[in-house]
Amino acid sequence: MFLLGIDLGSSAVKASLVDASTGRIVSSAQSPQGEELPIAASRPGWAEQDPAMWWEHAVKAVRAALAGQDGSAVAAIGISYQMHGLVTLDANMQPVRPAIIWCDSRAVETGAQAFAALGADTCLGRLLNSPGNFTASKLAWVKQNEPEVFARIRKIMLPGDYLALRLTGEAQTTASGLSEGTLWDFSKNAPADFLLRHWGIDPSLLAALTPTFGRQAAVLGSVAAELGLPAGIPVAYRAGDQPNNAFSLNVLQPGEIAATGGTSGVVYGVSDRLAFDPLSRVNGFAHVNHTATDPRVGVLLCINGTGILYAWLRRTLGAGLSYSQLNDLATAVPAGSAGLSILPFGNGAERMLGNRRVGAQVVGLDFLQHGNGHLVRAAQEGIAFAFSHGIAGMKATSLSPAKIRAGNANLFLSPIFRDTLAATLGVSIELVSTDGAAGAARGAGLGAGIFKSNAEAFAGLTVLETIDPKPALVEPCREAAARWEAALAKALS
Repeated sequence: MFLLGIDLGSSAVKASLVDASTGRIVSSAQSPQGEELPIAASRPGWAEQDPAMWWEHAVKAVRAALAGQDGSAVAAIGISYQMHGLVTLDANMQPVRPAIIWCDSRAVETGAQAFAALGADTCLGRLLNSPGNFTASKLAWVKQNEPEVFARIRKIMLPGDYLALRLTGEAQTTASGLSEGTLWDFSKNAPADFLLRHWGIDPSLLAALTPTFGRQAAVLGSVAAELGLPAGIPVAYRAGDQPNNAFSLNVLQPGEIAATGGTSGVVYGVSDRLAFDPLSRVNGFAHVNHTATDPRVGVLLCINGTGILYAWLRRTLGAGLSYSQLNDLATAVPAGSAGLSILPFGNGAERMLGNRRVGAQVVGLDFLQHGNGHLVRAAQEGIAFAFSHGIAGMKATSLSPAKIRAGNANLFLSPIFRDTLAATLGVSIELVSTDGAAGAARGAGLGAGIFKSNAEAFAGLTVLETIDPKPALVEPCREAAARWEAALAKALS
């Protein structure tokens, strides 16, 4: 018996098959390969994608993962997806405009105005966040700036909800998903109608609620035939990529910490309190196992400009270089990058910097001293220092990492990045044999009742390597981090 997980990212769609009897990954695939999905940015700070493109690549990824496998043995599907996006649908459940995705910053002012009008106590106490630049604010922006488009909207969805709609024909969402869009009222354990009504938006635009874990809806026969799956199997789990990444790493209990370094960089900790950061540098969302009687809040630090900086360097330094070759260039450069510092904030407004657009910056460049290797190492160090800077906001919610779990993927494949992060934070990093798609598959196993406990779901999970802080790196990283912090302070002044 197999479980299928689909991870809808902004750079690619991944699919993984997990053997339900062993918990181990049988096959994985992604689409596209060797490149990232395009993000349209017709104006500075905008970021949009076509939902039809997501479906096209989901089909390709699933077919590739099933190649050579018995598709009839798939028993359930789980979905992970890029958070905070806005998909707007008409009466025929067709998109009325491109999706406004997570790193789009056009709605910052819209959210700030609502925060000022409704008050900090109301927003932080009921939403755990400022409306900021999240899904709700993006919808309000459409209403204010594209009234003809808004008039055609009959349902709004998050990206994963749209993928589930294409699979099942059912328009559904989850409490965890609504919370990531600041559309969940924790004080009432219900959708945040008060925020929508503040903008004059009818709450009926929200899709019907379904549990995060459970038999949400069945795959349509026509879709099953297209994918090579049995008709009628359930979609039994869905979650945003960061709650799902934490779930994938078995980070479910208070005090546990997960991290990821894809297009964006995230540190995600679990609290048993309805905690919030008064400065909104980090954000609190309903974790996948949250209930009103037993709270589990995911405290999320998100840095937009991390892996996307590394991808930009790869394109800019020359065609044909692999990420492994970039890492080799950086290995030849000593820690501290000979005084070169890079601020990685070139992917829109950064929440941990008060939703300011600082932009990426290269500081201290010496034409006679620095080459490609210095740029690559300084980029990885700068990303690690951004993680460290942002964790200060997590401490406002009483979360402080003593150990971090991460999947063995993306930036965590680089020894330089993970060694710099461990030395800068003074914590150990556990690399675990999983990814978001495999986590979604395990979630489907729980939701469909195939796994009877978390212990069964995570039986195949193994720690591949533990990275402890290297004493020889602590002082060079401390000096380089101090120089980086000074550059950031100047950029913010």
